[in-house]
Amino acid sequence: MLQLAFVNFRKGSYLVVEGKAESDRFYIIQSGHVKCWSSNMTASASNQLLGPGDFVGVIPCMSGHSQIENVIALTDVVAISVRRDQYPELIARNTPVAMKIIRTFANNMREMNERLTQLTLKNTVIGSPEQIFDVASYYEKMNKPSIAIYAYYQYLKACPDGINSAKAKERFIVLKPKSRAVYFESTPDLMRLYPKDTMIFSECQRGAEMFIIQDGKVKITKVVKGEEVTLAVLKKGDMFGEMAMLENKPRSASAVADEECRLMTVNRHNFDQMVATQAQLIARLTTMLAERLWSMCRQLANAQISDPLYKLLDMLALQVEKAKINLKANTSYVTDLTLHDLANMCGIPQEEQASCLYKLQIDPHIKMRGTKITIPDCVELIKNVSFYRRQKR
Repeated sequence: MLQLAFVNFRKGSYLVVEGKAESDRFYIIQSGHVKCWSSNMTASASNQLLGPGDFVGVIPCMSGHSQIENVIALTDVVAISVRRDQYPELIARNTPVAMKIIRTFANNMREMNERLTQLTLKNTVIGSPEQIFDVASYYEKMNKPSIAIYAYYQYLKACPDGINSAKAKERFIVLKPKSRAVYFESTPDLMRLYPKDTMIFSECQRGAEMFIIQDGKVKITKVVKGEEVTLAVLKKGDMFGEMAMLENKPRSASAVADEECRLMTVNRHNFDQMVATQAQLIARLTTMLAERLWSMCRQLANAQISDPLYKLLDMLALQVEKAKINLKANTSYVTDLTLHDLANMCGIPQEEQASCLYKLQIDPHIKMRGTKITIPDCVELIKNVSFYRRQKR
């Protein structure tokens, strides 16, 4: 039987402290008000005020990572304490709680995507269907016709009379014989197969489906002013595309098959059934979103590092932290990232990548194993970049 504890916090006391080791519980505020802030957030995201019905500490609790924000009581506060192992039973009994958490996560991810793009590429994207044409042009320039042709199609669908429609039609016809693109339109297929270097959806495209990776890898990217940033590389078991489905808004980023992928599709009707009947699956979705949000918070900290070498090393440290490996002296780790993936994740401009990556390859913290990056001593790398971040902060 589900038994939840009530916890009292006096005015001025901390519910959560940024950087504290992982917590096995989060809090739902029953009465009172709190203020949340983080050293990694931009000014516009700081000093968030929360009250009854809101929750704090869910991301670290469900992801199993350290706290990402400070939360202080502005008044006396009464909160419900929910342990990680109690979450599936809680959402089985109270579906609205799960949906509020998931929808809040989706909204937070959209905001973080925008901040990451602004900090990493020093620019922003106007959320217009015209952006799809820029995405298509970028991938054609990068000699990826199967990605480009999909984006050209979605641009023509969204903007049939757009300022670039004639050019898009011309490029679509030229690229069609070279293309392996699939699923230009949604289908009722439960399972879909995407060849390597094909687009699953484009940023600014309308979409009402999310996907669960059965096999393969998917890269989540954004394109701004001819530059690409990799937001995440997802693997078997990961889910993506949930933001557009939950918020009924255009896609905030593109999804590309980084290798041949087999994906399960979930539409709004299927998702509502899942929420009502499959508490364990919704708990898994919450955990996945929490892990992704925690990772994006770390990427925000990375985006504020000015030294390109330390930016690259810190991004590698993040990959180790995400893997949750048992860290001991001389513990090594082989990433799934190529040098190009890493540079794109850090938003290093194409013209600067060669010199920056050369410095990385001769740095003692990494070794190359084929095309993949190996970290010989994870503890030493994390210690080094943590010290650097503290100094700069």
